[in-house]
Amino acid sequence: MWVPPEDRDPICLHHPTRKTVGYFGAVRLGDGQLIVRREEGKFNGQTFWDFLQQLELESRREGRKVVVISDNAKYHHALLHKEWRSAQAAFVLDYLPPYSPDLNPIERVWKQTRRACLHNQYFAKLEFVVEAVERQFRAWAAPNEILRKLCGIL
Repeated sequence: MWVPPEDRDPICLHHPTRKTVGYFGAVRLGDGQLIVRREEGKFNGQTFWDFLQQLELESRREGRKVVVISDNAKYHHALLHKEWRSAQAAFVLDYLPPYSPDLNPIERVWKQTRRACLHNQYFAKLEFVVEAVERQFRAWAAPNEILRKLCGIL
């Protein structure tokens, strides 16, 4: 798009009724189990810390190390949970290089969820979107071959 140099870049606003649904998520690569948490408000250091604590509890196993692959969102590096992260010996966050979302296995899950639940469908209310997505998440909550293959590093 061409914009004259003396003008500011145009701002395109979303329609005021546009709504979104946000989730934190992780997949155990060994068996394909999905762990998700819906985020009602904003994604920030506190909400990410809450998810990390949930994830640590659900993935804790004797003698096993858990490595969480994370992108470089600011709230992933928040000072709020830095001390907690460094105190976890068997639970480590590994950060992807900047601008490389394709390397993050959870991005494949989000894409598959949109294809399976939301593609070419009309939802009159946001609650119907949440129902459809969470129905799929419940199906993937148990260890499954679909997510194991989808997120597997070959």
